[in-house]
Amino acid sequence: MNLLSIQGLNQSYGGSRTLWDIDIDVQVGSRMCLMGRNGMGKTTLLKCVMGLIPVVSGRIKYEGVDLLAGPAERRARLGIGYVPQGREIFPQLTVQENLEVGLAARRDGRREIPGQVFELFPVLQQMLGRRGGDLSGGQQQQLAIGRALVLSPKLLILDEPTEGLQPNIVQEIGDIIIKINSEAGVTVMLVEQKLLFARKVASEFLILEKGRCVAGGAIDELTDEHVREHLAV
Repeated sequence: MNLLSIQGLNQSYGGSRTLWDIDIDVQVGSRMCLMGRNGMGKTTLLKCVMGLIPVVSGRIKYEGVDLLAGPAERRARLGIGYVPQGREIFPQLTVQENLEVGLAARRDGRREIPGQVFELFPVLQQMLGRRGGDLSGGQQQQLAIGRALVLSPKLLILDEPTEGLQPNIVQEIGDIIIKINSEAGVTVMLVEQKLLFARKVASEFLILEKGRCVAGGAIDELTDEHVREHLAV
């Protein structure tokens, strides 16, 4: 069963086409990894899904709802959590205040941080009064993921969640993504450059090259030939 369905998606910046006839089906309970070299359209695609940039043509449906027919803030209320590239936490706000920002978009009106967030990220509970800008890079990434999870989303979208992180933190983030998926039933869609991380975390992959889908399938179908042709730098 598809949770998110993208059909014939095209996007342009000015006169330059960035996405060409993208078709993606993200199955309920899956962990879909978008892969490709820099500048191939991965982040652009996520921003289209989140309504942050306009599309030229195509359809994006989430649980059968046409996402392109509504404003960007509608995504969160429908149950889509988003962790942007670079984290984009509020550095002057405390950890608690950063987490509470996400509560405003909950569909059920709940105004307390779900306990699941602190079970996954106990360090955040210890640092509730600390400003976001004073956290380490790894702690900021945990805060960004935690802020998305306060929605209790059905779909969690992450843009390069391991960027700039130390190897031990990368491994921890991978374990947490798998746990969110397997234990909480959250479907995951992420952009990731690290091949080992993608092989560990993803259940499916899709490779973009110059804004086009060029390969995809189950993660164990990602071959050395795919890597050489589309991913090697």
